[in-house]
Amino acid sequence: MTAPSASATTATTRKPRIGLLGIMQALYDHMIPGITERQAGYAEAIADQLADVADWTVGRPVKDRADAEAVMREFQHGELDGVMVVLLTYGPAMRVARLFNENRMPVLLANIQPEPAVTAAWDMADMTYNQGIHGAQDTANAMVRADRPFEVITEDWRSAEFHDRVDRWARSARAVTAWKSLKIGVFGYAMNDMGDIRVDENALLRALGPEISYLAPGDLYRGTRDVTDDEVRALIEWEDTRFAVDPALTALEREDHARMQIAIERILTDRGYGAYSTHFDAIGDDGRFRRLPLAAASSLMAKGYGYGAEGDALAAAMVYAGHQLIGDGHFTEMYAMDFPSDSILMSHMGEGNWRVARDDEPVRLIHRELGIGKLDAPPTFLFRYRPGPATLACLVSLGDERFRLVVTEGEVLDAPPLPQLEMPYGQFRPDAGVRACMDGWLSAGGPHHQVLNLGRHAADWRVFCRMSGIEFVQV
Repeated sequence: MTAPSASATTATTRKPRIGLLGIMQALYDHMIPGITERQAGYAEAIADQLADVADWTVGRPVKDRADAEAVMREFQHGELDGVMVVLLTYGPAMRVARLFNENRMPVLLANIQPEPAVTAAWDMADMTYNQGIHGAQDTANAMVRADRPFEVITEDWRSAEFHDRVDRWARSARAVTAWKSLKIGVFGYAMNDMGDIRVDENALLRALGPEISYLAPGDLYRGTRDVTDDEVRALIEWEDTRFAVDPALTALEREDHARMQIAIERILTDRGYGAYSTHFDAIGDDGRFRRLPLAAASSLMAKGYGYGAEGDALAAAMVYAGHQLIGDGHFTEMYAMDFPSDSILMSHMGEGNWRVARDDEPVRLIHRELGIGKLDAPPTFLFRYRPGPATLACLVSLGDERFRLVVTEGEVLDAPPLPQLEMPYGQFRPDAGVRACMDGWLSAGGPHHQVLNLGRHAADWRVFCRMSGIEFVQV
């Protein structure tokens, strides 16, 4: 970032890009002239109905293996996030069996038909227009035999339920596809002896896609020196308009913070990283930095980057997935239990996505004394989480290529302020209660870093797991 841009003020995630593969067969052209055009219009109507869910590429109706494979090649060249399969009439699955065996894009089999009800007015043509159900069975059987994961939705295609379920699948497809090409940059190294952040990096890459790279802190130091005074000034002026800035912050503190944030983002952008981590010891031990980049982490999360503290690449990947699946992923951890309110105090050393802050209080950028890292005071964003429903999720490495996602839903309480805390925080009450939630969390091996998203999203994470081959556990 050279100066505040649109992305500095609004974290945007593009709509999913989805192809619609409509399957039928030539047999019916002779029986019902014009059926291809009619069913092609049906496919277009489905995409129009779901225009707010995704950007759709509607393929021409396919009737044989060559047609189907040609359309899928077009989809692949279009860099789509996934494919929704609709049986426009019955279509024999042997014509698409190899296609789905070779396909690596997320697939949704929409078991739908043009009309929701069978009526006395139906004739043989109506039967043919609405006979997708047994083509869906044939096609699903082919995908099961190919051992390819896919999602199924059986619904009236005009219903709100169908809209919502396709939306959930499309967002999951976007997140899974983004994960497959995700690069995570870890500045320095991971925190020594912290076990639950460790992962076999080759297994993670093979099984799920995220790739971990280690970056020299010297790259960051040189990057800070390349930041211009005008860039620093522009970021500081933008912060002055957006946040309640502590007058105790010195000009040097703010300049150091601005240089680190701009340098980190430039490295991430130039090298194609969608997520990153910094460990306080790696920054402190380097010897060239005056303070930790805590405020930088907060604003970069707000711009859509994944983040994990202390070298935790798994957490960084989860925050990135939270952005892609739901929006506004927030890095946090469970600090302490509060049994009287049946809640858990959530916070971290100073990093937090300020987009999850309360609407009725300003987000503050404060001067803060912090001994961790043995460095000078780091500018830190201070805010309380917005009250209301929320979801926590974390990724567990089980060894080899096996992974587990642990999820819990609950509520951020409208709790009294904790005036001595100088970092983002909130109190999360799990639906199951603290005792049952933590019993389940620990039994499942849930690590101590999580992504928090506002709202109830366990169903979203469940679909994400089915599509990516991750075990799903809700506690």
